[in-house]
Amino acid sequence: MGKFVTAGAMLQCSFGMAPSSFMVPDPTRPKVQGKPVGNIGDNKPMVNIMPFGMCQSMANPQVAAATAAACGVLTPMPCVPVIAAPWMPGGKEMIKHLPALLDNCKCMCNWAGNISVSFPGNVCLAEGK
Repeated sequence: MGKFVTAGAMLQCSFGMAPSSFMVPDPTRPKVQGKPVGNIGDNKPMVNIMPFGMCQSMANPQVAAATAAACGVLTPMPCVPVIAAPWMPGGKEMIKHLPALLDNCKCMCNWAGNISVSFPGNVCLAEGK
């Protein structure tokens, strides 16, 4: 049973060089420890998911071009997440008509990065409790 993910949660990308913060800009959401809870639709880059420092994925055209220019030496470039699909699998409880975002959910960046929750933003509530 996963924990609800709230504003201020920490995220990690498998190709990112730094952690990122999760944002929930909707103040009308249900709250856990005074922080709004996310849902699986909270996957918008630069709104819900902030950059992960530098990107190391060769699937990212900027990284591929910089690496080619450096004669094949991997050259990370600034991360700009591109996310087309929602977080999965989602919880049983509904938050604003979508399944709750839990700390075991993942989403994929179009540049092949696997984005996961490293800290849910709260320390107390699990779904169903």
